[in-house]
Amino acid sequence: MAEALSSRTELTRLRLVLFGPMEAWGPGAATVLPRGRKTQALLALLAIEAAPVPRRRLAAMLWSRVGEEQARGSLRQALLELQSALARIPGPPLLRAEREEVMLDPAARWVDAEQVMAADAGHPAALDLMRAPLLPGLDGLDPAFDHWLAARRTGLAATATGLARLLLARSPGEAAARRLLALDARDETAAALVIAARVAAGDAEAARATLAALRAALLPLGRQPSPEIEVLLLPRAANDPAPPPSEPQRLPARRGARLGVLPLTAGPGAEWVAGALAESLTAALARFRWLFLADPASLAAAVRQGTAGPIAAARGAGLDLALSGQVQGGARLRVSLRLTDLRPPETVVWAESFEAVPAELGGLEEGIAAAVVARVDPELLLLEARRASAAPHSDPSSYELLLRAIPGLAALDRPGFEASGQLLARACAADPGFASAQAWHAAWHLFQVGQGWAPDQAKAMLKAEALARRAIALDPADAQALTICGHVRAYLHHLPEEGAALHDRALALNPNLAMAWVFSGLAETYCGRHEEALRRLARYKALAPLHPFAFFFDAAALVPLMLLRRHAEAAVAARAVCELNPVFSFPLRPWLACLGHLGDAAAARAVRGRLLALEPGLTIAAAMRRAPLRPPDAEHYIEGLRRAGLEEGLAEKGVA
Repeated sequence: MAEALSSRTELTRLRLVLFGPMEAWGPGAATVLPRGRKTQALLALLAIEAAPVPRRRLAAMLWSRVGEEQARGSLRQALLELQSALARIPGPPLLRAEREEVMLDPAARWVDAEQVMAADAGHPAALDLMRAPLLPGLDGLDPAFDHWLAARRTGLAATATGLARLLLARSPGEAAARRLLALDARDETAAALVIAARVAAGDAEAARATLAALRAALLPLGRQPSPEIEVLLLPRAANDPAPPPSEPQRLPARRGARLGVLPLTAGPGAEWVAGALAESLTAALARFRWLFLADPASLAAAVRQGTAGPIAAARGAGLDLALSGQVQGGARLRVSLRLTDLRPPETVVWAESFEAVPAELGGLEEGIAAAVVARVDPELLLLEARRASAAPHSDPSSYELLLRAIPGLAALDRPGFEASGQLLARACAADPGFASAQAWHAAWHLFQVGQGWAPDQAKAMLKAEALARRAIALDPADAQALTICGHVRAYLHHLPEEGAALHDRALALNPNLAMAWVFSGLAETYCGRHEEALRRLARYKALAPLHPFAFFFDAAALVPLMLLRRHAEAAVAARAVCELNPVFSFPLRPWLACLGHLGDAAAARAVRGRLLALEPGLTIAAAMRRAPLRPPDAEHYIEGLRRAGLEEGLAEKGVA
């Protein structure tokens, strides 16, 4: 799976997402997507074609309505723009523009469409990347390009669906059935298998949700699900039959905050930035699965038709929060954004400004969107948590229970942490189909093992993985669930390469998720790739420097720093990290090892005392059971702990 999902190689310097809004990233997820839509189409075409493409063909495909000379001139301008965008990626040029042919270096890129085309029975998970139409924002560029794009969409869909059906026929099961349903929502065989699996698991709500999705998919064809699905499967769902079709369906419980991006006001010459930035912000925020994003076109229409102002229009649309702002042109482009909580009392909960000079405008809107959403997501999570905690506690929804659990996770004090676990368990039981609740409960078990608080470590590990996998099954596009599952594989089960592949998939779904950058950084260092680990952890820090889980996220960098023998630097960083949350034991372990290597006996004695106060009975043997390191790195870690005075230990002395 690792090869299919990530093509893990040191040569990969460009990552392209072509399913859904097009994205192009260099190292550290720095955006390198060119601004012009035809230049974006040129990049996509070169990525999908894989082989050298004649200039004459490129010009004919993108400028078919003008003369040949003008088309070739336009192609030259687009190639210059593309070269300028890709030049932001260090290393040899990625674009090879010869006199007659143009090619994108195939060895230095990762393209989701290529991964799907290369999927096979041995690597079926690559099909999960196909969660949106191919290049939906590039329709209407040119009749010739539209024809090519339509053919590619049809071919990819047929190939992926055919493989998914073959895999399901070979090995019928819920995972294979869900994969096929994601590609063809009208497949009754796959729907029946999923419903049957949910019925067997006693998950009546998920079974009904699958049937409802099948009904909706078949409705445009004038069809209904077969009687075998309607009658024979659902009534067996834990003696809880589906309501008759004539009965009104109960609305699902609320599962997230309702957010909208209002049209940004723009000064002279900045109109294109305002429009592009609003689209990029909506697309980036929609990747956080616990948020519900209002349709930007509908919201813009409501603003145009209203007379009371944009915020009033957002409130009238039933939104909880609105992101608004303005863009000013001039020698420096200035973007000011603010997030308003529309619920009484109306409050501005976040605001920030960004500046750029004209020479830096390429990919500006994507860069600002990445910075905004990475900061807004944790702010919103804590805002919603505080609101849920202050609300009356009678009959809370699964979503409210999840929110009330967040402060206990962030504080990590033992009583609050245990209470958070109980809240998350209740949230999962109250709404078994709520993927976010399952993912956060899995994260709770990760912290429990990491802190040494699990009464039965093996049982906690199995529970964490089961919860993370269920979250992925409920919502395969939930990047947080994927990265939590990856951390379970890498940290708890000591399978870092498997974890790294899941993290890469999570980052393909949401490159602005701070947790995914941190967990992927840890997986890289467990694989022995410590410089790459630090690069990924630096990306988290650039995206969300004030994240509420910074006490854990910042601590992750101590491990690669220690293993790179940067002991003094790691010790300084550890002191700062431990001030963020003094009861978090994880950073104390690498800090202690670094002090051992530095020969600072007095400091080691103090840190060892703090560590043993949090984890009584901890020994080197117990610490290494939670350290999925390669043998040379493990030896360095053990030697540091030994020099710092930690006991060797043959048994764990009660430590989980």
